[in-house]
This record gives sequence, structure tokens and C-alpha cells, in this order.
Amino acid sequence: MELLQPSDAKKLDGGLFIHGGTEVVPLLRDGILSADTLVDVRQIVPRGIDGTRIGAGTTLAELESDPQIPDGLREACRLAASPQLRNMGSIGGNLLQATRCWYWRLKFPCRLHGGDTCHAREGEHREHAIFANGFCASAHPSDIAAALIALGATLRTNRRELPVAELYRLPTEDDRDVTTLEPGELILELEVPQPEASTYLKAMDRRRWSFPLVGVAAARVTGGTRLVLAGVAPIPWVLDSPEALDEATPLPGTAYKVEIARALVRRALQAVG
Repeated sequence: MELLQPSDAKKLDGGLFIHGGTEVVPLLRDGILSADTLVDVRQIVPRGIDGTRIGAGTTLAELESDPQIPDGLREACRLAASPQLRNMGSIGGNLLQATRCWYWRLKFPCRLHGGDTCHAREGEHREHAIFANGFCASAHPSDIAAALIALGATLRTNRRELPVAELYRLPTEDDRDVTTLEPGELILELEVPQPEASTYLKAMDRRRWSFPLVGVAAARVTGGTRLVLAGVAPIPWVLDSPEALDEATPLPGTAYKVEIARALVRRALQAVG
């Protein structure tokens, strides 16, 4: 395997982008990703915070400690991972985290791997989705994505600008991807508006540094409060209102998530006033 710099432009076609490596390296090790060439993008992806603009190479640790960053995003960064991983992982990479579904991780021929079965629906699924789980019951793991969507953030790639919410799509029979990035498209920076108030609350299997069973991001802005959930659908899930939890379709082993979500939504709304 060859590691290239962006200056090796003639060799970059088909290469796999790598920044902090906290997501890509384990997936390569486990054989879920494969590549002949890794492209080190640390020199071309902006890093740092300038008012409401955040370079996609900015680490979670840098975001967590900066008072310019909205409270909800800072808390999502703090709860996302251990200090070691927060010092390495970038915000752009975190948005592209793959599902923690063990069937996908163990390379079962599931629907995200191009198969015709969601093994979680009939198997062990206590950490899986309670919304949009008919085709694929995986649960999206990014705390940061939920916080950014609640804040109304947008992102810029090397090809376009779009709301963070439009980075994600539900998988279908025709397209198994859960993001809308095109081959060779690279997230460069984000624009994160300042809300009137924001928070992020999270239920985990452990007290520290675990993926969300349920995460709730809330941001109060002019005109209302946005709610976005992590860990409850194959993509970050926008909740139109607390009552929308009545529309959840939990599997037998995930019904408990609905009650956790109700409690966290209630607390999040109280926190943002």
C-alpha cells in the first residue's frame, strides 16, 4: 500500500483519502475498506476555527475547548470519544463515520454490503434503529452530525456547498450509500451559525466514550427549536416535534430506545429554554 501526498497529483485517481485515520485505519485492518493507495489530505483540508467557519481538519479536541463553538457542538465533541481519539479525529472524518452494526462490521452479506437481507432485523439488534429501519436497521453513530444538523450548519466540498443534513441519505435497493458524496469529493470546511441556545445529551452503554444508544441535539434559533437524534436511524434523524417519537418503528429489542429518546428530548428542550 502506498501513501501519497496531494502533490503527487498524477497518482491520486482511485486513492482513498485519509486524515486522522481513526475511522479509515480500523476499516482497512478489518478488510471492510481496501485500497492500493492512501492519499494524505492533511495538507489540503483546512484546519482551525475562524468565527463561524470551521476547517474540516479541525480536531474534536480543538472544537471542544474553543469558547466560540456553540455549546451543543462542544458537548457532542466531548462525548464522542476518548481524549486520544479526540486529539486525532477530525470533524470532517467524524461526519463520515460508518455504522457500528456488528453484522456490517463482520462482513455479513447485508444490504449495505450489497446483499438482500438485513440480518439485524431477525438477529441481535439492541443497538439498532427505531426509525427508517425497514430496508436497513443500522444506526448512525455520529454525535457531531446530529449537533451540526440541529445548528443548521452547511459544508463546502471541493465541488459544492450543501446543508449538512443533505450529506446523508437513506439506503435503498438502487443505492446502498448513506452519504451523497461523489467519488473524489472531499469535505473542506463547515459554516456553523450561532444559535440562541444549544445542547447535546447522550445515553450510552458506558459512562464515558461509547457510541450513542440515543443522542439528542437541540438548538433554539429564531423561529423555533430544532431536534436531531443520533443512534436511532441509518442516518442522523431530524425530529419534527417530540410527538414524532410516536411514529417510531422499533424492533423488539430496541423499544427501550423510544423511552430514552422521550426523556432526553424533554431534558434537551428544557435546557435550551
